[in-house]
Amino acid sequence: MREMVKELQMMIKEKQHIVFFGGAGVSTESGLKDFRGEEGLDKEKSLYTPEEVLSSRFFHYNTQAFYAYYRKHLLGEAMPNAAHFWLADMEQKGRIDGVITQNIDGLHQMAGSRNVVELHGSVMRNFCTRCHKAYTADDVRNSCDVPVCSCGGVIKPDVVLYGESLKAKDIDRAVRLIDQADLLIVGGTSLSVYPAAGFVSDYRGKMVIINKTKTPMDSRADLLIQAPIGALFQQLRDENE
Repeated sequence: MREMVKELQMMIKEKQHIVFFGGAGVSTESGLKDFRGEEGLDKEKSLYTPEEVLSSRFFHYNTQAFYAYYRKHLLGEAMPNAAHFWLADMEQKGRIDGVITQNIDGLHQMAGSRNVVELHGSVMRNFCTRCHKAYTADDVRNSCDVPVCSCGGVIKPDVVLYGESLKAKDIDRAVRLIDQADLLIVGGTSLSVYPAAGFVSDYRGKMVIINKTKTPMDSRADLLIQAPIGALFQQLRDENE
């Protein structure tokens, strides 16, 4: 893997507009479970699949069960790993234009990244469905059963549930970043979730794919690294110190 790290470093040095597009694999090394991995949420025994529970319909008609699942699986206290910190460091040095993530955990911002497009929203933001008052993740975590606003409205996480569409402003930001990129680093994603994966399939510039398993876009990659992304980025951080 060391030779691949050197090749990646050379590609990074040669480019001016680098964008990172990441998925669940970026956060699994922080202890968070993905949906479809070997130990993913879809492997747990339950009356409902993750897709059923985390749907707009389930939220509206079975809100208490939604929040029981949501608190258990999506409101953990994970911390950023080497991948998050490397990306934040590179942004602060002006080497990365931005991060596009399919994750909802807020770990990129916790590590220090500022230009982050959260395609599927964030558990860190919550709002009242009646008056739109904002609430934090701790407000939801520390509430009982269904969190309720001071106005009496139900509080909803600012995440894109199944059955809901991505926000137009997030799509526009992601498209602009990718259009301007001369190097797209794709990491920790199987590129199987649409419409987000479609942003990568439309890209025609230099591309690096870092993922433990195969993706449908592997043949398009100028550099393909099948390895844990946290370990790889830790090597990059060590090389830069």
